[in-house]
Amino acid sequence: MDEKQILKFKDEDGNVIELEAVAKIYLNKTEYLILAPLDEDSENEYVYRVDKDKDGNEELNIVDNDEEFMMVKKEYKNLLYNEGGENE
Repeated sequence: MDEKQILKFKDEDGNVIELEAVAKIYLNKTEYLILAPLDEDSENEYVYRVDKDKDGNEELNIVDNDEEFMMVKKEYKNLLYNEGGENE
């Protein structure tokens, strides 16, 4: 991703958390975002699926299915290490 995209979320306690979109992945015509905390000490990355609500607005849903998560992470690693992969 060329431009820095910062997204804000609220955690269970109502605290605002900022995450940076570090990659956009397309698999089987589905868009995913890889989000990482702005805290440079954190190595966590989160996978979100970009879905459309009934009005056609985009909404982000965390991927909690292990198989789907692993497919996206595999494609992300391909992007990182092979400068490509199956991404658009």
